[in-house]
Amino acid sequence: MLLTFLVVTVGLTSQAFAHGVEESDALFIEQASGVQLLPFIYLGAKHMVTGYDHLLFLVGVIFFLYRMKDVGIYVTLFAVGHSITLLYGVLSETHVNPYIVDAIIGLSVVYKAMDNLGAFRRWFGIQPNTKAAVLIFGFFHGFGLATKLQDFTLSEDGLVSNILAFNVGVEIGQLVALSAILIIMNFWRHTDAFFKQAFAANVILMAAGFMLMGYQITGLLTVS
Repeated sequence: MLLTFLVVTVGLTSQAFAHGVEESDALFIEQASGVQLLPFIYLGAKHMVTGYDHLLFLVGVIFFLYRMKDVGIYVTLFAVGHSITLLYGVLSETHVNPYIVDAIIGLSVVYKAMDNLGAFRRWFGIQPNTKAAVLIFGFFHGFGLATKLQDFTLSEDGLVSNILAFNVGVEIGQLVALSAILIIMNFWRHTDAFFKQAFAANVILMAAGFMLMGYQITGLLTVS
């Protein structure tokens, strides 16, 4: 099951990749000078495709979306949100605590799983605006991406072009990951077991979000 794979991935990789980039990629980023469009596009795409927190949120967002029009609207809102804060965070050198941001990203996964389970209507008698929520959480996902790049001393030579290229790569990576997720989801939805498994799947998704939150909060308290 897709969610099981992603949750296992979270458990195996959170220690290795939280707030970090692979050593070879980090070395390139530190040494890069001048316009390096293709490498930064590759790095952006790679970061999104291997970004389990972003993938978990996307799974939650599209879980019950059947029309491509609806998928397009929600994914566009998410892309607009994280593009704005990624570019703003890096280019304005606005620093935010990465543990707090990543904890909120974990919360976004919890929120979407609860929304899919109808918890807000059942417990509080309200239904949050799902489009606004996806956009707002997209802002935090963008800051999460920005904090990864802020770990490095980026050369001013070609900085704007390289960050724009990184953002393009993020969007390409999102499209690739989303395509794979949609293919798997569509096969799953056509099985008789889908609706029986949907509740359990979103509980697993929520647990994964809490796992991400707990890891980041623990890191924040440890560093503090």
